[in-house]
Amino acid sequence: MAINSSNISLELAHRLTDVVNAAWKSGEMLEKVTPTTASLLNYWFGEGFCNERARNFHEGQRQAILNIIYLHEVMGENCVMDAYQGIIPELMDRADLAQLAKPKYQMPKYAVKMATGTGKTWVMHALIIWQMLNARHEDVESGRFTQKFLIVAPGLIVYDRLLDAFCGRKKRDEEYRDPQTNDYYMNQDVFIPERYRDEVFSFIQNNVVTKEDGIGRKTTGEGLIALTNWHLFENQMEEKEQDEDVDDSSTVTPTEIISDLLPIRPGKSAGNDLGMLDRRALGGTELEYLAGLKDLMVINDEAHHIHEIKRNGETEEVEWQRGLNAISATKGTRFIQVDFSATPFDTKGAGEKQVKLFFPHIIVDFDLPMAMKQGLVKLLLLDRRQELTDLENLDYNAERDEQGKVVGLSEGQRMMLRAGLTKLNKLEEEFLKNDASKNPKMLIVCQDTTVSPFVEEFLKSEGLEDEDIVTIDSNKQGEVKDEEWLEIKKKLFDIDRYKSPKVVISVLMLREGFDVNNICVLVPLRSSQAPILLEQLVGRGLRLMWRESDYIDIKREDRLRVLKNHQPPRTYIDTLSIVEHPAFIKFYDDLQDQGLVAVDEGDVGTGGATGDILTVGLRDDYEKYDFQWPVILHDSLEELEDAEIDLDDLQPFTMYPLSLLRKFLAKEGETFVSQESLTKTTFGKYKVTANLFNANGYNEYLQKLLKVVTLRFENCRRQGFPTIQINGAQTVQVMDWYIRKRLFTMSFDPFQGSDWKILLAKDGIVTKHIVEQFAVAIYKMQNRLTTVDAEVSHTDFSSLKAIKMRESYSMEVQKCIYPRLGYPSHGGGLEKAFIEFLNRDAEVERFLKINESGHSFAIIFYVRKDGLMATYHPDFIVATADKVYLIETKGDDKVDDVNVRQKQTATIEWIKKINALESKDRMNRTWEYVLIGESVFYSLSGSGATITDICNQCKVSYSVATGNLFDM
Repeated sequence: MAINSSNISLELAHRLTDVVNAAWKSGEMLEKVTPTTASLLNYWFGEGFCNERARNFHEGQRQAILNIIYLHEVMGENCVMDAYQGIIPELMDRADLAQLAKPKYQMPKYAVKMATGTGKTWVMHALIIWQMLNARHEDVESGRFTQKFLIVAPGLIVYDRLLDAFCGRKKRDEEYRDPQTNDYYMNQDVFIPERYRDEVFSFIQNNVVTKEDGIGRKTTGEGLIALTNWHLFENQMEEKEQDEDVDDSSTVTPTEIISDLLPIRPGKSAGNDLGMLDRRALGGTELEYLAGLKDLMVINDEAHHIHEIKRNGETEEVEWQRGLNAISATKGTRFIQVDFSATPFDTKGAGEKQVKLFFPHIIVDFDLPMAMKQGLVKLLLLDRRQELTDLENLDYNAERDEQGKVVGLSEGQRMMLRAGLTKLNKLEEEFLKNDASKNPKMLIVCQDTTVSPFVEEFLKSEGLEDEDIVTIDSNKQGEVKDEEWLEIKKKLFDIDRYKSPKVVISVLMLREGFDVNNICVLVPLRSSQAPILLEQLVGRGLRLMWRESDYIDIKREDRLRVLKNHQPPRTYIDTLSIVEHPAFIKFYDDLQDQGLVAVDEGDVGTGGATGDILTVGLRDDYEKYDFQWPVILHDSLEELEDAEIDLDDLQPFTMYPLSLLRKFLAKEGETFVSQESLTKTTFGKYKVTANLFNANGYNEYLQKLLKVVTLRFENCRRQGFPTIQINGAQTVQVMDWYIRKRLFTMSFDPFQGSDWKILLAKDGIVTKHIVEQFAVAIYKMQNRLTTVDAEVSHTDFSSLKAIKMRESYSMEVQKCIYPRLGYPSHGGGLEKAFIEFLNRDAEVERFLKINESGHSFAIIFYVRKDGLMATYHPDFIVATADKVYLIETKGDDKVDDVNVRQKQTATIEWIKKINALESKDRMNRTWEYVLIGESVFYSLSGSGATITDICNQCKVSYSVATGNLFDM
């Protein structure tokens, strides 16, 4: 790609990404951002946290967040030009310097280019959390952070999506929004470190203002999250400009005198609707209120609407941008703007000479090819079936009479619709065989609202019923009236979950924000060749439909066939079929040149629409082969007063001697902030006079330590960890003893001189050690509790009624609750061989490969090396006449892994407690834990060994797990 003024921002984004990734990898970035930001980044992207979550930010989201934070905090961007000078100074001669000098680029301003369907809303939430928490926690106001946000949508659909994200979802036929269904609450495990959750939830609840509430009228907390669409600026900019143009003459007409004296009468025709009257009575418009704020972050969703237009040879800003100009005028660099769009460009010229002019402030480029390669959006199929081969000779415009009135559909349009219906019916039949919740939909985009009735009539003539079709009429700009939108929402509500409607007919209303996963067929009857429109139309169907882990392998294989081998996919899982329209040939050709689209000429789906995915239910006599997983419960009200931390479990800090810590950390006359470095918990600012550390500060430090330690058990409780009530007072006493007597292997007085600063040092090296030691000690205390009087609950593995697997990577089995078991398509050789072995070994009475997502109750908690609580799922559970074996199969290279040993130790402790239960609570068998390495398994099984022989050889003991011969 030749770099020029129209695309240089893409080069900026690519170079910036390289710089940021290098800074992240080296650790430099974490050193140069605020402690609050470092805490968030560590939680969002740190390997330890990511490994323990089922969901995380994907690469594109991560890159957008990192790039913006790097520019804003590390480089300190004050205007768009700063990014160019800091990242690509050698290319400045190719930049449009006149454009970069415009006032609208003299502020921190970032454009995020992300493909449709790749989750830009998650990036938006992360940026709000980053700004808000920094603004609330910085000691000295820097002017770089804000608690006030304005989020602007282009239209009603995107606006309604924002209401869902911030205020919560509605149930069908209800007006109430449940705040516990907003994005922040539902994704708290991904977005918010535990210690910040209450703060973030409170901020969202108390500071969100909708356009219906009235921005500037509703009382909020310390901050503001204003949700609106660009129409907010429409009338107000006109009023503002009219006010500025008023003649300052002293001449007043009688009519003006009467207007001033008499009350204003409501009436939209006079510009006096009730909302406008309220704003005037309360002292100004929303625009004036926002302009009066000291600082503000504006987030523009679908920001390609903010562009310049030419009228009579003059370049003008659209009202959306003019409104933003008015708001930002008084704020300088305290105004931050983030623009999100899959298509952040204007166009110049027409036909083959048409050029894309990319926005100059693009800071990340996560485009459609990248999203497809990572499996984040559907694959594209271009439908060129037999009945569509005579494309050029068919008419694709609606039939009209002499006055230009639409009187019917052309033969070409009917042919396209029939092809779309054929594909839809095929998908529906095949999908529902595999999963009754998968309801494919077809989207038809018409030329205008005069065509849509004829489309609806044709579909009914082809056999569809009224309830199968929903028509969304709008004007050519894709706009509808508010009252019409209420009816539309009822029709479209949760459309993915229901069989009907099957077909959605639209003009432009659904081009943005229509976040439906199940659009599988797109019929574009419009003939527009505008690239933005084409990409938006395709974007309506890109969101993934088959997100379950069962389909990962088969989707990966299809991506490989299409994107690398340039072959059609074998299945229709997560594909979007576009019925070919001749006006879009160049668009299709461009996609094919990039290897992004496969041509469907009828040979796709040769393995069935869903490939060889099977849904396997329980066998008829499954009870004979079932297992029960025991969970030891404690009375939730019982304080474990008799349980004590074993002081021998608390190891001293030996990384550096106390004398060296005093030299570097215990200096005079400074103010320190205590922070636990692993989770970046800030313990508060301590201002010290005359080098004295008072008792209140030390007690607060101990209480914060206790809170950090106990928080580590919160997630575990929610996942079924036996309830443990930590005796807080007793634990704090032990912490105090540990700090004074054992922490440094000598006596330590935090009140002597400046020694307290060693505990509160910014890098948290000592605090981190204390937290890790107490997390492990409390965990061990829990495992030492007697189980004689424990209450035990059991969960049947058969509670998971069906599992999914690929026929080609599964086998029939006899001694299992399911008649088939699957194994990985990549690197699954050992598991396959082990299943075959268990199935034929006469000593095995029953066995099961534990399904990590379906059998989520079958977990064991362990403490990682860094002190964090984590969960572990064994691979297999196997029963003989007198034993239940929990079995982990591992490649030889992983048997001695540190984390594997941590899991081993925890599992042995858990097994010990299970075997102390009454026999009836453990299936009348003794439980054992076994780790089978690949070479050992093949050697023993090849020599005729039974499962008992192998398990006796590979049984894990304390000495094996810890590597200490004398551990018992």
